[in-house]
Amino acid sequence: MFEELEKINTRPEPFQFYTASDLWNDEYTSKQMLSFHLNESIDVSSRKIEFINRSVEWIASKFSIDMSTNLVDFGCGPGLYAARLAKRGANVTGIDFSKRSIEYAKEVAENEQLNIRYLNQNYLEFETEDRFNLVLMIMCDFCALSPVQRNGLLKKFHKILEPGGSVLLDVYSLVAFDKREEQATYELNQLFGFWSPNTYYGFLNTFKYNREKVVLDKYTIVEAERTRTVYNWLQYFTSEELEKEFIEAGFSIEGIYSDVAGTPYDKDSSEFAIIAKKV
Repeated sequence: MFEELEKINTRPEPFQFYTASDLWNDEYTSKQMLSFHLNESIDVSSRKIEFINRSVEWIASKFSIDMSTNLVDFGCGPGLYAARLAKRGANVTGIDFSKRSIEYAKEVAENEQLNIRYLNQNYLEFETEDRFNLVLMIMCDFCALSPVQRNGLLKKFHKILEPGGSVLLDVYSLVAFDKREEQATYELNQLFGFWSPNTYYGFLNTFKYNREKVVLDKYTIVEAERTRTVYNWLQYFTSEELEKEFIEAGFSIEGIYSDVAGTPYDKDSSEFAIIAKKV
């Protein structure tokens, strides 16, 4: 037992483990995540519906979305942005490795006769001969990736964009990082039964990596028949650091905002968004 508790409380190296697919493809937790996506009143898997609608209005105006626009939404989830932008005439590709979310998105697109191609795969492995005018990556997905993964993804963005094409994505700032605290908690049926329909014991270890500006929420879920660990990594950025990553990948920076709805940049914001253009 002592050895197991030692293992639970061990701090790994930054981004040592990558378990995102375990969260999104597990039969039970993927259902939970989809319900969070579709709950219009909370900011968990997706933002509140009022923000999404305002964000789509701004994106459609900022990028002159029309029938000539080819855009791809990395981490599209159940298509909350993809469907709305397709209604503006855009030719949309949505990528997500949650089979449940993609199935829901496809059903919506079919019922509403929307021009959307949904792909159920890990967007880190996405390859295509198609070229796009706009790449979206919303809800701070970029923060969940290691430096190596981010570098590879930015190269992919550059490859699939038309000359002069743009990327819009958002990230968490150091203001948000400073608010995070290390903790170690234990709870029966942690997060109100989020992890399993069966009885389980949930351990949460939150580790801060001050030099790297990374936070890990390490969840260990102990059930009668199995024990599993989910690693939720988040990288926090300054605007200068994020700009540097884009510039090194062949982009120029077109704008910095407090969010993907075009709110003017505020250095005290917990997150910010960037528009980068392919050079």
